[in-house]
Amino acid sequence: MSEDSNKHTPKFPPWLKKRLTPAGHAPAVNELLGKLGLNTVCAGAHCPNQCECFARGTATFMILGDRCTRACRFCAVGEAGKKKLSPPRADEPDAVAQAVAKMNLRHVVVTCVTRDDLVDGGAEHFARTISAIRNRVPNAVIEVLTSDFAGRNESLDVVVAARPDVFNHNVETVQRLHETVRPQANYRRSLTVLDYVKKKSLQVHPGGIYTKSGLMVGLGETDEEIIQSLRDLRSVGCDILTLGQYLAPSPAHLPVARFMEPSVFEQLRQEALRMGFSAVAAGPFVRSSYNAQDVFGEINRDRTSK
Repeated sequence: MSEDSNKHTPKFPPWLKKRLTPAGHAPAVNELLGKLGLNTVCAGAHCPNQCECFARGTATFMILGDRCTRACRFCAVGEAGKKKLSPPRADEPDAVAQAVAKMNLRHVVVTCVTRDDLVDGGAEHFARTISAIRNRVPNAVIEVLTSDFAGRNESLDVVVAARPDVFNHNVETVQRLHETVRPQANYRRSLTVLDYVKKKSLQVHPGGIYTKSGLMVGLGETDEEIIQSLRDLRSVGCDILTLGQYLAPSPAHLPVARFMEPSVFEQLRQEALRMGFSAVAAGPFVRSSYNAQDVFGEINRDRTSK
């Protein structure tokens, strides 16, 4: 490994070292995903929790293909570049629903690659996937993690009308770093997406839809910038928050600027709860969909205790 590569792969602190997880359900999960031809963000984004989640028999489905039309500098998912992408796979919604049923999932997370090449950004495909899951597993909690659909409200309307239980859209990083980390996205647009979904869902569904967002830390942001991002998310009614450590997928991606200690994550979690978030997951290995069922369960536990 070259000296330059080492600059991008600093030595991990002790709290970022994971023990090997017994295989558990992982072979069956891999076999099922392969048989149904499904992608997961677990594999696509090189998630450090993949082995653990697969072993438990869970996975986060990634629809609309395996190539993204954007080039975020933190993400390992493949880029489309100038390549013309295929239309969404017509039977993918039912394939996801089959997997949900066979895996006996009670909390389902469906995310996607960004498809700016599609007129609706893939919104209708999301709606069809939600419907297919509802038909096969009526009692499952459905959480979607979407792109910003280029800010198109009509696309958001389609997803809201399908009524997922949780609508997640990540701001990913603080406002100052957005242009560097997510050059084709926009911090304020992401906040507007969350604001619109919350307000629209309250208009069309009793109680509305829970909204969720997340940030990575370790990209060069300050603690005060993190706190400001949390305030911004609460200002648009965001209910659920995830905070996790950024880990560079390769030397070609943005380097890690700092490793945040677990105690600081806990301080941020407590601060977020004081701000009014209904559920917060914060820690070095936390990702948007990591232990999503448990994080969602915090909301009901909190309500029961009151």
